[in-house]
Amino acid sequence: MSSLSIRAVLSLLLLLVVQSVSAQQPGRGGGERPSGRTVSGIVLDEKNNPIPYASVALRSKRDSTFLRGTATDLDGNFEIQVRPGIYELTLSFISYADRKQEIDLREEDVNVGKVALEPKTELIDEVVVQGEKSYMEMKLDRRVYNVGKDPNNAGSNAQEILETVPSVTVDVDGTVSLRGSSNVRILIDGKPSGLTGISTQDALRQLPGNLIEKIEVVTNASAKFDAEGDAGILNIVLKKDKRAGLNGSFDVNVGYPHNYGGSANINYRTGKVNFFGSAGVQYRKSPGGGRSYQKFILEDTTFAYERTRAQIRGGLSANGRFGIDYLIDKKTTLTTSGMYSRSWNDNHSELVYTDIDQNGVVSRTVNRTEEESEEQQNIEANLNFRRTFKTDEQVLTADARWFISEDYENADLAEIGPDYRIDQRTSNTENERNWLFQTDYVHPFGEKVKLETGAKATLRRIDNRYQVDQQDDSTGVWEILDKYDNNFIFDENVYAAYLMASGKIKRFSLQGGLRTEYSDVSTRLIKTGDQNHWRYISFFPSAHLSYEFASNNSLQLSYSRRISRPRFRDLLPFFSLSDNRNFRSGNPNLQPVFTHSVELGHLKTWEKGTLLSSIYYRHSDGVVQRISEADSTGLIVSYPINLSTENSGGFEFNFSYSIFKWWRTTFNANIYYSVTAGEYEDQSFYAETFSANGRFTSKWTIVKRLDIQTALMYHAPRNTPQGKNLSMYSWDIGLTMDVLKGNGTITFSVKDILNSRKRRWEIDTPTLYSTNDFQWRKRQFVLSFTYRLNQKKKRERGGRGDGGGDMDDDF
Repeated sequence: MSSLSIRAVLSLLLLLVVQSVSAQQPGRGGGERPSGRTVSGIVLDEKNNPIPYASVALRSKRDSTFLRGTATDLDGNFEIQVRPGIYELTLSFISYADRKQEIDLREEDVNVGKVALEPKTELIDEVVVQGEKSYMEMKLDRRVYNVGKDPNNAGSNAQEILETVPSVTVDVDGTVSLRGSSNVRILIDGKPSGLTGISTQDALRQLPGNLIEKIEVVTNASAKFDAEGDAGILNIVLKKDKRAGLNGSFDVNVGYPHNYGGSANINYRTGKVNFFGSAGVQYRKSPGGGRSYQKFILEDTTFAYERTRAQIRGGLSANGRFGIDYLIDKKTTLTTSGMYSRSWNDNHSELVYTDIDQNGVVSRTVNRTEEESEEQQNIEANLNFRRTFKTDEQVLTADARWFISEDYENADLAEIGPDYRIDQRTSNTENERNWLFQTDYVHPFGEKVKLETGAKATLRRIDNRYQVDQQDDSTGVWEILDKYDNNFIFDENVYAAYLMASGKIKRFSLQGGLRTEYSDVSTRLIKTGDQNHWRYISFFPSAHLSYEFASNNSLQLSYSRRISRPRFRDLLPFFSLSDNRNFRSGNPNLQPVFTHSVELGHLKTWEKGTLLSSIYYRHSDGVVQRISEADSTGLIVSYPINLSTENSGGFEFNFSYSIFKWWRTTFNANIYYSVTAGEYEDQSFYAETFSANGRFTSKWTIVKRLDIQTALMYHAPRNTPQGKNLSMYSWDIGLTMDVLKGNGTITFSVKDILNSRKRRWEIDTPTLYSTNDFQWRKRQFVLSFTYRLNQKKKRERGGRGDGGGDMDDDF
């Protein structure tokens, strides 16, 4: 059973490639079935068992041109309609010899009956060696990173894995950026999810990396996709299998500093029903910290202070996901699934301020501590419907999703100076409710034209209650601080519809579309009565033009208009008090940012490698920048504003090459230039920067079942309107060894060997000079073990990384 299951999934991968090629060939059915003849039959194995997902292809008898193709269903049946003529029928399946025969459809339909395929003489393990996806799969419209194949990701969470994806950066606060812009849309399985609810940063830290199958990067999305995120879309795809029978995988890991976890992915398919589920639990404590120097330049005096911060954050988290696929008939599938996650964190931080007077003499030392307990939970339910019609290309889908996210934080803070003590306590509750409804329809016209349309509604509410109490020194009574006491309500309802058409003329492929989104956004401060309400309709055109050369070259020019709506955290008028001298807050008056994006991409493939290069340009209006201001007492307030326009452009390339069969390399780099200009309160802000980031990965197969992989990452300095971000670099290494006849894998990795993954930045204004560095977590050592049930490990052959990786249809 296991070998047939492995063959099935590999054949399905091969079929995806075949179908993507067939869509570009003359005669490939894309619309109404051609009037004419039908060829049908049943494909069996050597034991007369039906073979699901076997590849069926019809080729011209005259010149072997590929005309039409399909895959067998769960019972091995297939049926293809084609114009009258003489054809060559090819039946193929991984690890079986191809079966070919001439089919005469000039006068009548042909049923070839039961056709048994003969297995090849090679061992199934050898076939699997040829069939594995590479770590990086590159296409003109996206890049797919099979992150589970990187040994350095063992024991990681989702945020740490995103840090390893080329062109993606994650700063000290957990903010994710793509090509230098933090306005990126993060999805789970192609849709917004409770896993990335109120706080995307916290949610990504709590999602175990061994539940993630791959990450898809889309830098210039079409009108079919949400317009949110001017930099593009990051889609995190969770593991799910559809192979027949019972299969799955189990992972455990231990690490230092405290990093313990385990997870399981189980799938069971029988007949028309597929059950899938996963569960994970992890306990992590991340020690980190940093230093800063703040110098204040006032009209009549100058003073400064140094600050050191030490922290330990983390705790226990668990999550589970379960779903059922039900094949109602050959063309209709109904899927229902649910997800639940919960975490319990205890966070400790200690700050030491050393005050320095205008003569450079230390005047006093102040200590501030925070003990925070945090509890989060997310609940999600999904219902998905999929129906195909006359051809597989004619598809109707409908989706409904509901999720809630709840976050409860309570903290005790104490500040002790030479002659005073301040005791405070904070309470912060954030609850989110979210509904999503979506439907999409694809209708082919003839063989080369396709029309797509759809509608979507997302209804979202976040209720945030925040309160700070301070103890009176003389009476010991806790009193509410009015400045930090309120209830903030955020409502965001977005209604969208799109229409998109695509076609092909010889080697040219064209796609154009228009998406319309109506936004209804409001914020309310219950205690003060302050409120904002915005209603606006926006149009988002997109266009893609591609040309395929004869020599494994492709060229694509694309354009899209995007939007970045203010995030909830950016609108929230109050933040944490853990640092009593550096206050961060949001701005409830922020407006959306609109971006025009143009990109020219080129894809070149060789037998041993692939090169994807892109030139891109973005123009954004109303760009949000965080401004820092200092007062005469040494307090720094940082908040976001719609500051400026931004023009940015760059060159990006992804190069993958197998030097030898045992040595594979990947190099990614993004080199960009941007100009930011704006005014705020009669002060001009301007930043011109030329920067770059890159990642180099090298993997060696020492012996048949032993691999070593190392990765180097570098982010160059970057100017900002009030200063600059300094460079950052890191080095990771990992080793994997297969055991238990390929059913198990042991992985050992060291992340950030040099302990250099630190964010460093400077602020330089007429009244404030500041230098800062911060490290979220220190060097890590992780040992993990994976056991596969009815799954042989698929080891990659050194070669091209340009196939597969299709996004979910719903995405």
